[in-house]
Amino acid sequence: MDLAAALSDTLGKGLALGTPTDVALQVALLLAAVLASFAVRGRWNLAIETRIAQETTNENRIIALRGSKRISFALTLTTLILLASGVFVALGQPTGLFQLAIPLTLVLAAVRILVFLLRIAAGPGGGTSGTELFVSITLWAGCAFYLLGWLPDVAAVLDGIDINIGEIRISLLGVIKFSVLSALLVLSAMALVRVAEGRLSAEQTLDSGVRVGLIKVIRYSLIGFALIVALSAAGFELTSLAVVGGALGVGIGFGLQKVTSNLISGFLLLFDRSIRPGDVITIGESYGWVAKMGARYLVVRDLGGVDTLIPNEELITSQVKNWSYGDRHVRIKLPVQISYSDDPEMAMELMLTASKASDRVIADPAPTVRLMGFGDNGIDLELSVWIDDPEEGIHNVRSDINLAIWRAFKERRITIPFPQRDLHVKQVDPLAPSPGDDP
Repeated sequence: MDLAAALSDTLGKGLALGTPTDVALQVALLLAAVLASFAVRGRWNLAIETRIAQETTNENRIIALRGSKRISFALTLTTLILLASGVFVALGQPTGLFQLAIPLTLVLAAVRILVFLLRIAAGPGGGTSGTELFVSITLWAGCAFYLLGWLPDVAAVLDGIDINIGEIRISLLGVIKFSVLSALLVLSAMALVRVAEGRLSAEQTLDSGVRVGLIKVIRYSLIGFALIVALSAAGFELTSLAVVGGALGVGIGFGLQKVTSNLISGFLLLFDRSIRPGDVITIGESYGWVAKMGARYLVVRDLGGVDTLIPNEELITSQVKNWSYGDRHVRIKLPVQISYSDDPEMAMELMLTASKASDRVIADPAPTVRLMGFGDNGIDLELSVWIDDPEEGIHNVRSDINLAIWRAFKERRITIPFPQRDLHVKQVDPLAPSPGDDP
């Protein structure tokens, strides 16, 4: 049976079309429903845009409002067709075209909803055009098979293509069901994760590390649950898959030890709160603030805007200097040496005044200057200042204050010594034999 014959059979026998007058009335009502749906969508979208402009704090509500814009036309059209079909059934009139239009409008609504969920899951900037096209083609193809009456035959053919692995039977139909269901469920799970992430990010009472940890637990839990449900719904026996999954888990575990270690280390870092987003840390030669805590790595961004990805395991096993772990106040030491011929008290006063050269130096704790000792080349002094924004860097503060000290010392003729050595030449009798000469 070709496509034209199948369509003719579906429209002529499978559906009660009635007389030409009945068909014309149904077509007129369908056109009226389409026009009314366009009008409702226009007014609804205008109202939603006004509401979104007023809503600036609740991200979840904004997501819901934008979702309603995408499905308003399809849901309105489906509702109007269902009402018209109900009236025709009550009056004993044929509803063939309505029965044909209802699945199409439902598929349209499903496509719009799934594409919206896909964009939520992908986040800002995520490329989803290819996936949107795949979702649309799959749903419309399924609807076409259903309307043509081919769906049971196609399903039977796909179910007949199978392979057996021990006691496990895997058919092409089961694989397709699992792929479609897992994609839909994981897509919905990721959309829920995005909503939960927006909600938890707005919760200021929770520690930043706890928020990130909760988001990751929710993400992996929902994705795992979605995959289990998809396997069960696709007809796979979970008990049979447990043995295969265990063997694969052992094999993969040996090859992915580092990945597993980084995942576990990531959760440890999140829940013990030793390192949190926004902390300023130094590990090895990397200095900067924590821009992101991922499942496998930590992103440290320096003042030059360069991101360094550090594996979580290295943060657990290596020494990490956290500049803002218990307190964001950081002390900066600036050692200076002056000559013995200069007045140390005057130099200390000038250094204390120079500490005001940087506006990042805080007043409490106050800057201090101390005489640390007497070196080989001069008197050792040290200026200590405090800052409360280590993420802005410390070298710029050192530079500003050192430059101010140099200018003040130059103005007051205080010298900064450099290493000096006195060379004494011993007079030697030219007639005396050298130690290596024979007597």
